[in-house]
Amino acid sequence: MPDVLVAGAGPAGLLLAAELALAGVRTTIVERLPERPPYCRGFNLNARALDLLARRGLAEGLVAEGHRVPHAPATGLPGPLLLDGTATDHPFSLGIPQTRVEEVLEARARELGVEILRGHELRSFTQSADDVTAVVHNGRTERTVRASFLAGCDGGRSTVRKQAGIDFPGVAARWYALLGDVECELPYGPSAGPDGRSVFVIPRPGYVRIVVREDDPPPDKDTPVTLERLQEQVDAALGRHVELRAPRWLSRFGNAARLASRYREGRVLLAGDAAHIHPPAGAIGVNVALDDAFNLGWKLAATVRGTAPAGLLDTYHAERHAAGARILANTQAQVALEEAGAEPWADLMRRVAAHPAGNRALAEIITGLDACYEPGGHAWLGRLAPDVPLRVPGAETHLAELLHTGRPVLVDLTSSGAFAAWSAGVAVVTAVASTSDTAGVDAVLLRPDGHVAWVGTPGSGEAGLAEAVHRWVGDVPVPAGA
Repeated sequence: MPDVLVAGAGPAGLLLAAELALAGVRTTIVERLPERPPYCRGFNLNARALDLLARRGLAEGLVAEGHRVPHAPATGLPGPLLLDGTATDHPFSLGIPQTRVEEVLEARARELGVEILRGHELRSFTQSADDVTAVVHNGRTERTVRASFLAGCDGGRSTVRKQAGIDFPGVAARWYALLGDVECELPYGPSAGPDGRSVFVIPRPGYVRIVVREDDPPPDKDTPVTLERLQEQVDAALGRHVELRAPRWLSRFGNAARLASRYREGRVLLAGDAAHIHPPAGAIGVNVALDDAFNLGWKLAATVRGTAPAGLLDTYHAERHAAGARILANTQAQVALEEAGAEPWADLMRRVAAHPAGNRALAEIITGLDACYEPGGHAWLGRLAPDVPLRVPGAETHLAELLHTGRPVLVDLTSSGAFAAWSAGVAVVTAVASTSDTAGVDAVLLRPDGHVAWVGTPGSGEAGLAEAVHRWVGDVPVPAGA
C-alpha cells in the first residue's frame, strides 16, 4: 500500500512523486497512457522553475542541454522582457523540450523508489477519514489501490477533481486555435494574410510548430484535428496556399481560464492543470505545474510522516491558489493586450514595459519570480532565498545546495555560531557568506522549498524564531530561553 497515490505522470506528478520519495514516503504513480507521448507540448523552463529545480540539484544538467534566451516569453508586447537584474539565479528562459524535462524527472523519481504504472487509468475513488481507495484499470483488469492520500495531477479534465466534487469556475474559451507540428516553407514568426489574420511559426529541429486561429470551430471541441483542417485554416488565414506536410502532432486549444475552487478536499489534493487552466501566454504551463508540486511535496510528506505542524497541509491551498489566481490574471491580461492593438491602455502597457523598472516588474510577474508567501517584513521573508555563495567548515558551497536533501535548514551567518543550540530540532548550518548579498542578515530559516520562513537581523536575536519553527517544522526541541 503506497502512502500517496499520484494520478498523472506529467511534470507535476513526476516532481511531486520525487519530492515525496525524497522524504521517505512510499509513492505510486498511475498514468493512463502506456508510454510518454512522442509529441512535445512545450519547450520552455522559465527562471522561477529553474531556481526551484536548483534547490534539488536538478537544474544544472538541464541548463547544460538547453538553449538560453535572456528574456521572458510574453504576449502582446512589442519587445522582450529582459531578465537581467530580476530576482533570480537564472536570468534567462531555457529552451528545452518538455519531453526531456519529463525524462529527467522520471529518472529522478525511479531512482528514489517511486513505482510508476503506465497504462493504468484511475477510474474512481472513495475517501474516508483515514485513507483513499481508488479503482485502477490497466486495459484488461481492475484492481483496488489504497493510499493515505491521493494527488490529482491528471490534467485540465481531471478525473480526480471531478470525482472529488471540486468546482472549476472561470471563463469559457472565446476562441480556439489549431496547432500543428509539420513541415512547410513559412518563415519564423507571424505571417499575415490580406484580412488581418495571421499564422505563427516556431522552428523546431526538423520541423516547425504552426499556430493559427480556428475560424468556426466544431461544436465538439474534442473533434480530432486533421491535416486537411489545419491546411484549410492556414490557407484561409494567408489568402494563399502553403503546403503542409508530414504531421507529427495536431491539436486544438482555447483561451479558457479556470481555477479550482479549492486545491484540497480531505485526503485529495490537486496540482498542475488539474487545478488551473489558462491561455498559453507566457509559456507558463509546465512551470507553474512544477511550482505547485514543489510547494506540495514537502508539506504532504511531513503530514504522512506525522511530523507536520497543525495546518501545514492547508497552507498549500492558501499559497498556491492565490498564485493560480495571479497566473490566470496575467495570462488573460497578455491575451487582452495582444488583442487590444493600438488602444490607449495597450500603448500605456508597452511604454511601461519599455522602462527598465517596468520591464523588471512585468518580467517577475509573468514568470512568478515575484512570489512571496509572507508579504511584509524583511525583504527576504516569504520569498525564495537567493542562491548566495557560502563557506561552510571545510568547503565552499551555495545556499541552494543546502536544500538538496529536502529538509528545512537554519542557516547561521554569525561568526559566533549563535544559533547552534537549535540543532536538536532543525538542521543548523554555520556559514560565512562569500558576498555582500547577506549584509544585515544574521540567520535565515529556510523551508524545504527554499522560501524564507524567518529572518534574523543584527540586534533582533532569536525573536520570532521559535514561532516560525513551530509553524513550519513542527514540535521540535526549542533551546531554553528562546
